[in-house]
Amino acid sequence: MELVHGRPQDTALRLEKEIRVYDLLDRLNIAFERVDHEAAMTMEDCAAVDEILGTIICKNLFLCNRQNTRFYLLMMPADKPFHTRDLGAQIGSARLSFASPAYMEQYLDITPGSVSIMGLMNDADNRVQLLIDKPVIESAKLACHPCINTSSILMNTRDVLEKYLPAIHHEAIIVDLP
Repeated sequence: MELVHGRPQDTALRLEKEIRVYDLLDRLNIAFERVDHEAAMTMEDCAAVDEILGTIICKNLFLCNRQNTRFYLLMMPADKPFHTRDLGAQIGSARLSFASPAYMEQYLDITPGSVSIMGLMNDADNRVQLLIDKPVIESAKLACHPCINTSSILMNTRDVLEKYLPAIHHEAIIVDLP
């Protein structure tokens, strides 16, 4: 694994959704570094990638309410435990659970293991509310998958908050999980 600046030169074997991420970041003038790796399905799989990136890839959870009418993408530190009741109390939504992969594909055009803030670019109808745990936005850098879990990208958190989110018409709710 090698850390490189920007998009891959050869895109022949890349998925269209990954290329759309790079296109958008380039259009928004958001600099990023990238590392390609074996499929990272778990946070444990991300450990070696974290070392190369020099930061921790966020844990990204795709959640919904009991009625499957409200959907949330939660970004939180990988090493922090998650309890639905702690989050539900902060956002006023009881009985949160993990949303089905079908909704993940429908709204974010991503599959399990590839969940990322980059998927929000595919949510034109704003069906998914972004939730960010406070320590994530306090970090200077943010790492995530570009809608596929065989690559990871590293960007300035400020660029994500000030350029990326406004461009895709999403706002984050900041939460403070114990």
